[in-house]
Amino acid sequence: MNRPVLEVCLSPALLHLYDTKDKVVVIIDVFRATSTIAAALHNGAKSVIPVASVAECIEIGKSTANSVTAGERDGKIAVGLEYGNSPSEYPRSFIENRTLVLTTTNGTRLLHMVQDAAVIITGAFLNLTAVCEFLVSQNKSVILGCAAWKDRFNLEDTLFAGAVASKVREHFDTNCDSVRAAKSLYESVGDQPLIDFLKDSSHYRRLSAYGLQADMEYCATPDLHPVVPILRDKELLVHV
Repeated sequence: MNRPVLEVCLSPALLHLYDTKDKVVVIIDVFRATSTIAAALHNGAKSVIPVASVAECIEIGKSTANSVTAGERDGKIAVGLEYGNSPSEYPRSFIENRTLVLTTTNGTRLLHMVQDAAVIITGAFLNLTAVCEFLVSQNKSVILGCAAWKDRFNLEDTLFAGAVASKVREHFDTNCDSVRAAKSLYESVGDQPLIDFLKDSSHYRRLSAYGLQADMEYCATPDLHPVVPILRDKELLVHV
């Protein structure tokens, strides 16, 4: 019996090279969109509506009851939005039963690029194990889609893809060089804390300039928010 195939797309600029039809696609934006999505939903958000533009985010926020408009451009809260793209901004006391309308530089953009997938979910270290268990349960081919940074390869999203590939390798055919590279990267970290490895990354340095070191340490902590955000129509909900 043939096993399903697992592939890693290292950048949105490469997405056109992959056939997403009828596959499970995992959107990965560790610093910080998919981490924020996992945190908000685990803390009781009614849903997360990912949108591509700031203008759309504001418009949907106006027409959605009990909503919060949030997002960033280049790491900073986007002009016209109420909140940013930090998972720590969405504790249960604030976000429970509210709808988060979110736009980000990289992650929400990639999500809107995917066409014809059977299932779209979001993944981050915060929900690593839950994502892996979901992928195995689906028994479908998978594309791990790295949001990267403005189409450029980045370390943290590839590291997460490698973590997934390493943990589910017994269940998938992974004859793909980008999978092997990502898995080797993750396994090279060994027992070192993930955040220590990532401190030398360009995105860590970029966001550190805005004082977001604590944010990134949070995002690099596995399994704090064990939910699987799944796209239903235009909303991300907790898979049950």
